[in-house]
Amino acid sequence: MAQKDWTDTLLDRLAVNHSREDVEPYQVTARLARVGLHIGRRQDDAFGRFRLNRGEVGVLGALLLAGSAQLSPTQLFKGLMLSSAGITSRLDRLERAGYVKRTRHPQDRRGVLVSLTPAGRKVFEQAFAADLKGEKDLMAPLTKAEQRSLVSLLRKLLSALEPPEPRPDGGDA
Repeated sequence: MAQKDWTDTLLDRLAVNHSREDVEPYQVTARLARVGLHIGRRQDDAFGRFRLNRGEVGVLGALLLAGSAQLSPTQLFKGLMLSSAGITSRLDRLERAGYVKRTRHPQDRRGVLVSLTPAGRKVFEQAFAADLKGEKDLMAPLTKAEQRSLVSLLRKLLSALEPPEPRPDGGDA
């Protein structure tokens, strides 16, 4: 059996006043939250070397995935689960750094479209490469089979929380 961790200690203390059944979901959610904190710290370190934060790398990545398409700030903040103000401040910083370019929307006088610049593509690739080693190190304690099982379980959990991704042909997923 694996050694007790922080979550086990917390749940043992909670079990004094709550049934084990009541606190059982925390076996998963508390650990996911803690893993998320560790991932965040590693990513902050990797991306910080390029004077970027995780949110900014997320914006650059979304634009990279869009290919040659330009995205509106609304498409970006919805896809990245941000507020309108959150995307605006990120776009301001990325534009000042020369990583994104905003242009007027051709059909909407009030709208803008955002595109990735060559410098933005380059810094994203560098930041991604710097982070990749940390991601591999994080997964090292798990076998490939364990990683595949974890992926399947996390995908199932996320599919219950998020709408399915639209298919490229416009149909339902």
